[in-house]
Parts: sequence; C-alpha cells; structure tokens
Amino acid sequence: MRASLASSIAVTCAAVLALPVSLTVPAAASAPPAAASALPPAPELPGSTQSLPLEPLGAATRSLGGTATGSGEQGLTRRDVRPFSLVGVVWDDPAAPLHGTVQVRTRATGGAWSPWQDVETHNEEHGADPDTAEGSARVLRGSTAPLWVGDSDGVEIRVRGEEPLPAGLRLELVDPGEAPGQDAPAGPEAPAPHTRSARTPAAPAGPSAAEAAASAVNAQLAPYGAAWIPALSKEETELTARAMPQQAAAAPAAAQAAQAAPAALAAKPYIGPRPKIITRKGWSADESIREKGFVYTKTIKAAFVHHSATGNNYTCKQAPSVLRSIYRYHVKSSGWRDFGYNFAVDKCGNIYEGRAGGVAKPVMGAHTLGFNTNSMGIAVLGTFSKSNPPAAVVTAVARLTAWKLGLHGVNPKGTSYLISGGGNLYKKGKQVRFNAIAGHRDGFATECPGGRLYGKLGTARATSAKYQGRP
Repeated sequence: MRASLASSIAVTCAAVLALPVSLTVPAAASAPPAAASALPPAPELPGSTQSLPLEPLGAATRSLGGTATGSGEQGLTRRDVRPFSLVGVVWDDPAAPLHGTVQVRTRATGGAWSPWQDVETHNEEHGADPDTAEGSARVLRGSTAPLWVGDSDGVEIRVRGEEPLPAGLRLELVDPGEAPGQDAPAGPEAPAPHTRSARTPAAPAGPSAAEAAASAVNAQLAPYGAAWIPALSKEETELTARAMPQQAAAAPAAAQAAQAAPAALAAKPYIGPRPKIITRKGWSADESIREKGFVYTKTIKAAFVHHSATGNNYTCKQAPSVLRSIYRYHVKSSGWRDFGYNFAVDKCGNIYEGRAGGVAKPVMGAHTLGFNTNSMGIAVLGTFSKSNPPAAVVTAVARLTAWKLGLHGVNPKGTSYLISGGGNLYKKGKQVRFNAIAGHRDGFATECPGGRLYGKLGTARATSAKYQGRP
C-alpha cells in the first residue's frame, strides 16, 4: 500500500508541478519521448464530413406541415447520403447570426425516418475570445450547435429565417468513424467505443507526432499512451499537494518559476481526490486534424458549465463517438483549432479530456466567448433545457471541479473575478464577478447550459467543496 501510495504521489506531484505560467508552451515542452519518435506514423483515424450547400425551397416544400413560411427559407429535400451520425449547419460569416429555425429529419441506417428535430441556432456564444489568434482565424465560420442523430443514411433539412439568412449556408453531416481496437478502461462506468458492424477497425500502428505530443503532456499522470488517467484517493491527492514545495525546491533554479505549486496548496491543500479521466487517446481523437501545439492561460479561477445541445439520444457506449463527432464539427466545420471545451461529461458521469494540452494544466479553451482566459469549460453531453441532468452528471462536475479548482487554490463555493474579452453581456475590459462554478449563461446571454442543469449548479458547488474537505 505504501509503495503504491508513494508511486501515485510521485506521478501526480510531477504533473501538478508542471503547470505552466506562460501563455504558450515552448515546442520542446510538448516533444514526445524519444522512443515514440522512432515508431512508424499512424494512419489517419477514420471519420469524415459531408458538406452540402443548401438550396432555396420551392413553394410545395415551403408548405410542409401545413404551415406557410416566409421568403427566407433554404434547405434540402429528402435524399440518400453516405453514413453519418451528427448534423449541423454552417455559413460564411462567423459574426452573422442566424435568426430563425433549423429543423432536420434523418433516416436511421436500414430503418425509418425520424420526426422533425430542432437544431439549436444560437451557437455564437461559444468560441475563442475575439482578439486571440484562434478567435480571428480566417477559417472561422458561423455555425449552429451540432445535433447527434445516430447512425443515419438519409437527411432532409429546412431553415426558415425571421430575417435574411446568412450567406453560404451548408449542411454538415459528420461521421465519427470507428475507434481502433483497444482495451477499455477498467470499472463498470467505462464506455466502450461505438462501432458499426459493417466496418473494420483501423489496424493499430505507432503514434504520430501529434498523438505522441497529446499523450506526453499527461504522461506524468498515467502511463504514456494510456486510455485513461486513474483516480487518486483524497489522501494521495492531499499528500501530493503537501509534497510539492519540496519537489519544487529540488528542481533546477531556471525551472522553479514554471513548476512552483500554488501557494494556497502549500499552506492548506484543499483539493478533492483526482477523478478518473478518459484521455483523448481513450475516445480516439484524431490528433491530425487539430492545430499543432498547445495554448495555455495563466491559471484557473472559474469553471463554466455547458450543455452540448446535441440531444440526449445517445448511450454511454456511444459517448466517444459523440465526442469525435463534435470534435470534427468544431475543427473541420466551424474552424476552431481544437475541441472547444476543456472537459466533457456524459450522462453516466464519465469524465473525458477535451482540448489537448494536459488535464492538470490551464489549457486555453474556446467555450465561453469573452471569458476563456483564466477559466475552464466543462460540457455535459446532452440538452438540459427541459430534461433533468442525471445525478451522476452533477456528481462528476463536482468531483472534477474539486480537483481542478483545488490545484489552483479555488474554493468551489467562492467567487472569482475575470476580465471580459467582449460579448453581449459585458463589454471588453469589464471586471466581472463569477461563482467559481458558473453556468455559461452567467457570462453570455444564452440558454446554455439549459435551465435544468443550471439549477443544479448550487448542488455541484456544495458537493465540490465537501470533496475538497472544506468546512
């Protein structure tokens, strides 16, 4: 037991000490181990996106459902397409809002057509802050929220505008592809990759440079290339925090500033037990499609909770496929540098690494427009405007924030100040006070994370503080 405890402490201590204080990480910091560079490159993971331009709908189509519509209407009539599992709509100008409704119906592979489903159109409140490199990228597009529909091979869509529709409307149909065969994380809550029986998984191969780098930033928390980062007990986590000042003192002087632990942890390690976290390797993220390198902020002062608005019609075994689909939609369709959120939580309470850069590090996300600096974003997979989040979701948010906020000495029941980067609630430069665990709607005029999930954040704060051992 002592040997195991000492090993866990050493691994976690090194990881937390590695928290960066600069905005960007040097290229050398993300280099893979020497042994990995000698392996043959891996083939690109499967997955694809069909991008179909929308067309003006004719008079007969405009009266679908017995309701006449206005002049601003585009869409596609029923058609056969290659297999896909997630849909969304994008357009040319990311600053142009889509005021209106988007509805789709899909045909399950080998099955029947679904009823019309609404796609959430207000997605501009997600994304990188305006003045950042990611936020000003030329490839950015306006986009709806993505909607998970499951294995499908037929689609029909209609977009009805309350005012002129933005130019360049396209329907994006995302196929997550199959995950390569791998050992599933231990434990009853571990998801298995979603597969289609008609396909053959890709053959295993050595990691690419991007895959190696994404794994290397977590290699001090788990074995290199691991599919998940194991949980630590509260005792192990707290002992690790207390040991950090001695570890920092033993480090070379030039590295001490970057490796020093937050002072609050040295004095009193109010930190929750580290939860099990499924890595990007665990959900089979295709590291070749994101931008290379990692971007960091200085610290983490608050956690913003979101819902993905992708619907609740998925199983927990399908969660990795949902994540791969959202990831591809964020990068290939919307033009973001990577998956937007730092972490994701599925309906069974499984926690996933989101944006690459290291789960223990303050990775800059693209989740809460105007407030991505010094914060992190947690996306709960699902839509919780009218559906209650499962208790496992609230518990997972509490466990994750107790650990991650604890690394930075933050009380989950406390408040923090962030400086707005610009948005529809707070002008650029305004200092805004947030709960340490806040909802997306606290920083932007939006329904996210849905009223039912937002109403559970008080419970998450109290539970998170208890995990930290606070009175």
